[in-house]
Amino acid sequence: MKFLSALLLLALSPTQTVAFAPANNHAVVSAAPSSTSLQMGPPSPESLLTETYGEGSRKYRRTVYTHNEWVKHRSSDRFIRNISSMYNSGVYKSLGREVFATTAIATFLVVFNALTGGYTDFDGVQHEAIISSLPQLTLPLTPFTLLSPSLGLLLVFRTNSSYGRWDEARKFWGLNINHTRDLNRMATAWYGNDSSPDSLSAPKQTAEIDPAEREHLLGQVSLLTWAFVRSMKRHLSPPDEDEEDYIAEMKSRLSPEQAEAIISAVHRPNRALFDLSVAIEKLPMHFLRKDELNKNLSIFEDTLGGCERLLSSPIPLFYSRHTARFLSTWLLLLPFALYGQFGDSWNHIMMIPATAFISVSLFGIEELATQLEEPFTILPMQGFCDKIGGWCDEITSWAGQGQEAEEAVQANIAEIAPSR
Repeated sequence: MKFLSALLLLALSPTQTVAFAPANNHAVVSAAPSSTSLQMGPPSPESLLTETYGEGSRKYRRTVYTHNEWVKHRSSDRFIRNISSMYNSGVYKSLGREVFATTAIATFLVVFNALTGGYTDFDGVQHEAIISSLPQLTLPLTPFTLLSPSLGLLLVFRTNSSYGRWDEARKFWGLNINHTRDLNRMATAWYGNDSSPDSLSAPKQTAEIDPAEREHLLGQVSLLTWAFVRSMKRHLSPPDEDEEDYIAEMKSRLSPEQAEAIISAVHRPNRALFDLSVAIEKLPMHFLRKDELNKNLSIFEDTLGGCERLLSSPIPLFYSRHTARFLSTWLLLLPFALYGQFGDSWNHIMMIPATAFISVSLFGIEELATQLEEPFTILPMQGFCDKIGGWCDEITSWAGQGQEAEEAVQANIAEIAPSR
């Protein structure tokens, strides 16, 4: 019963915590060519040790799920698979020093208290204390039991707040994906339409549409849409990770003048967004339709500003520091309170693995929160950019206003005429 009561300390709080699952090898299929060398999935066996945990492992956590990954994610063998991969977990590897410290204290207590209070040898013979002048080192369990709910609330709030930041960043990029497609869809469909969006009359074409000019102008809208999200990705990524790839991609897809103007700008996403505004202004369509297109650019500014807020403003540091100090002190002193609870085991030795397990579990929750707090280096932003570029290029390649084949229009009219 003493052993069970000690394990009850693990149940700090029933409140749910949220964290990301271990990364699997899920590559993003790029719809547009990319020069990036960033991988998505677990490190390869040839990777450096520093890339299997901590800061170096973040670039391998940028997973994107499809139906196949979801089937594996909810499969009935997920528990065995996740337990078998514990030794390869980057989260657990990051906790090595902390877990070693608490386990070392537990080991010291087992040895010290055996010397000062007596011990049992391998034959089960009880021996007197070797150092009888010193007392055994123990603490009552009650303070730890009383503090457990408070520590649980701190950890839950810390983890859920960090997940909320990750979720908000993902939603900002979701808005980017949605509105880049919306922008290019409207630009393609309305190209050459000089009537008001609210007009009930038939669409009025500005002039005879030059297919080559249409392809160029819509191509600029698509290209600069991609340039904005790619510049935003670079703006939110570490310079040593993405700068070279960013410059190479910009120079390979944009004209030399466009690429140099964006690359040399102090705020690259703003410059790309400005160039996109100019490209929209050159489209031959009613000014009210251009206003509708420009509403998407205002949303881009909002998502950019929101991401900059998340990047520059962490969870208040005094909260994170207090949680870390509280947790560290609680776990470092916990072996002193657990010693008496493991009296039924040989020389209290089972306290050592129990301390290690409790430390991994609770330090792991705090580690998850810390890893989630800055979301951009674990979001697959490169995959988002490549997809956006490919989708926008496809949308602007479709026939728009004034570009439909006459025979196709007549066939559609004949098809729907009987239903009217």
